[in-house]
Amino acid sequence: MMNREKPTPPANSECCESECSPCVWDTYFEELKTWNAEQAALKESETQKNKTEST
Repeated sequence: MMNREKPTPPANSECCESECSPCVWDTYFEELKTWNAEQAALKESETQKNKTEST
């Protein structure tokens, strides 16, 4: 799994506040949720790898 950059929030000017579906904020929060899950998986993988190496 590749460690990619954290998503950046949209600029204030990117949201038109017309309740679009999906809104740029919806897309951002979905990408952030995915990124956070990937980071947790990477951390868990590293933890398991370190445990294996130390035994």
